[in-house]
Parts: sequence; structure tokens; C-alpha cells
Amino acid sequence: MSQGDYIDFQERTEPLAYLITIRTYGTWLHGDERGSLDRGKHHLYGSAKMPSNKWLVNAEKAQLKHPPVTLNDAQRLIVERAIREACGYRGYHLMAVNARTNHVHSVVAAAGRPEPVMNAFKSYATRQLREARLLPPDIKPWSRHGSNPYLWTPEQVERAIDYVINGQDDELPDFGYRNPCQ
Repeated sequence: MSQGDYIDFQERTEPLAYLITIRTYGTWLHGDERGSLDRGKHHLYGSAKMPSNKWLVNAEKAQLKHPPVTLNDAQRLIVERAIREACGYRGYHLMAVNARTNHVHSVVAAAGRPEPVMNAFKSYATRQLREARLLPPDIKPWSRHGSNPYLWTPEQVERAIDYVINGQDDELPDFGYRNPCQ
């Protein structure tokens, strides 16, 4: 283990921030050639993504309740505004947000676990999209969960902010830490 792989977790019991990614419904299915995670052996930090599997993608497509959701420019603006509003109302510190056609990235500092933050973002965005009549009432806009890596150091937060603002055509950065217990 190199020196850069270990973070002294004893100095901090809470991460500085989270990189929260929310995908739109049906746009990245299990078995997709871009790789995916599952609730089985491909869900632990540092584990390999699932290999491409056309059969699985087709099976998941057949189970979709409605077509995949992609966000247009007007919807993307509303989603970003909704996330800012959620942060202001709930006392989260939003450092960056970028709504894309099939996903939304944000870097946010909040007390507690990231799942309630992610759920608030989805709820606020869905409500505002419906109020603006840009999302029909029978359409579910978001995938079931999302991604929420913990950012423990100022350097990780800085890299995440840069990625959210400038790096959307690049691979998601490796934040440079490994679980020393693995």
C-alpha cells in the first residue's frame, strides 16, 4: 500500500462532501457496455463492474414501465434550480451541480448519510418538473438509486468539483483512496 492510498480516518468521522450522481430512468441498464453495478458481487468499492451482457440489457429493456427519460435544456435548468432550492431549504452546502441529458452530478456537503440528500434532490426535481408541466404525472424520471462516493479530503472535493463542472466527457475520476481493510 502506497502512502497516497491511505487516509487517516481517525481525524475525521464525517466526509467533507459527497459526489452524488442521479441517472434518469432507463438510460443505463444492467449489462450495459459502459459497465454497471449490481446488488450481488459487483457492488463493493473497488470491485469490477459487471461485464457487458446484451441478453441482460434486453431483458431489462423489456421490463421498463415507460420509455427511457432524457432531459432537454429546459428540464435540465429546472433540475439544477430544484437541487439548489433543496440545498438552501435543508441546509446542505452545494459546491457544484451539472444536469446532463441522462444524469445529474452534484458535489454537496451535508451532515449524515448521502441517501436522504439524493432522495431530496429527486423529490424536489420531480415536483418542479411536474409543476412546470415538463414531466407527465405517469412518468418516473429517475433510476432506483444513484452513486454517492464519499469525499474525505480537500483534494478529492476539488477533483469532484472540477469533474462536475468541466469533465463531463471524461471518465469519473478515481479519488485516490482505497479501503485499507481490503
